[in-house]
Amino acid sequence: MVQGTKTLNAFVVVVMLGLFLAGLTSGGIVQAFRGFFRLQVAPARLVSDFIAVEGVGPTLLNVAAVGLLGYLFVILNGLRISGAELAALFTMMGFAFFGKTLFNCIPIMLGVSLSALIVKKKPRDYALIAMFGTAMGPLITFIAFELGMRRVFALPGSFVIGVGIGLVMPPLAIAMLRLHQGYNLYNIGLSAGFIGLFTASLSHAAGADILPLTKWSTAAEPLLIAVIPAIALLALVCIVAASPRRAGQGLAEAFRDFRKILTMSGRLPSDFADYVSPKGSLLNAAILGMLFWLGIVLLGAPLNGPVLGSIFTIFGFAFFGKHPGNVLPVVFGVVGAIFLFGKDIYAPTPLLAIMFGTALAPLAGEFGPVVGCIAGFLHLVIVDRTSVWHGGMDLYNNGFAAGLTATLIVSIIEWYRSSRSGGE
Repeated sequence: MVQGTKTLNAFVVVVMLGLFLAGLTSGGIVQAFRGFFRLQVAPARLVSDFIAVEGVGPTLLNVAAVGLLGYLFVILNGLRISGAELAALFTMMGFAFFGKTLFNCIPIMLGVSLSALIVKKKPRDYALIAMFGTAMGPLITFIAFELGMRRVFALPGSFVIGVGIGLVMPPLAIAMLRLHQGYNLYNIGLSAGFIGLFTASLSHAAGADILPLTKWSTAAEPLLIAVIPAIALLALVCIVAASPRRAGQGLAEAFRDFRKILTMSGRLPSDFADYVSPKGSLLNAAILGMLFWLGIVLLGAPLNGPVLGSIFTIFGFAFFGKHPGNVLPVVFGVVGAIFLFGKDIYAPTPLLAIMFGTALAPLAGEFGPVVGCIAGFLHLVIVDRTSVWHGGMDLYNNGFAAGLTATLIVSIIEWYRSSRSGGE
């Protein structure tokens, strides 16, 4: 397991380093840093494609910086790199393509850590909540730079509110997990959605409605097209490097463990790296990442910030709950709803629902593909509405919608099961 941890650690470090170097070399170092600093003050609520805002170089630099922040947070808290940590790191990096910045992540992470200390726990106990909790980052950016307040008040005010969000995130996350019983992989999305709903309602009551944005790049950038295949190839290289003297056997072991992963439901917490093996989870990530990348390419949809962010998140959760067997039924359900209701599959909401709707994968894994399809179908129906409720402040809008969908389906299934057993 120590060797496996080193392999996963090397994998994520090389990914971050590669993104950093790619950001610097795309358009020039000076331009990349200038754009990076401008992103820190740019609107971050859904859907703010940073590639459309500042271009490829600054965006990749932001992705690497946010990933490094998460990685240092893991190390400082004494956690080892495993499935849950990789899911959190890739989610942070993924949403750094469209919403997360160093500026809006840090206050929330500090707030969650402070929350742990208040209840006499170690910050490491809530470290994953802190990392995923950066979903509320757009609210910090909104208060600091969009409300029109004087900076001398807006900056410290946004920081204090960010810390406050972090303080309430752990109890909410724990309560929300009970609602859907682990069948929504993006549990913090549901928690952040509730916070966003209240903040947007308060803003509306004060006469200042918070409306979602739509900044969506459609340009085909060769560097961005190559990002996912490069990461998938790196995962395969790490599998081979873990057994340099018997590379063929290492790949065979990875495939064997991948088959074991396919038998698991994915219900939280399902750490494939711990429960099965790092090799098997790396292969699962490579297959799943390339599967969705290929789907986007064949569809002819843009590999822009939000789409890349969604594949990064899928890649991360391939270590912590997702595999081809439990995500595909959900995808089929979402796609079926898109065509039935005449939605534009290339529009941001339907396209991202295909990707992020895989948060409901455990339903298919536990109850079968039919339930997975139904979940995906219902997910598209609800996700089309939820972003308006919180004004785009919850970056994990699909996690919010998935939590509501999972709660509905699980409640019905549990009621039916308990009624039958009671009748017998």
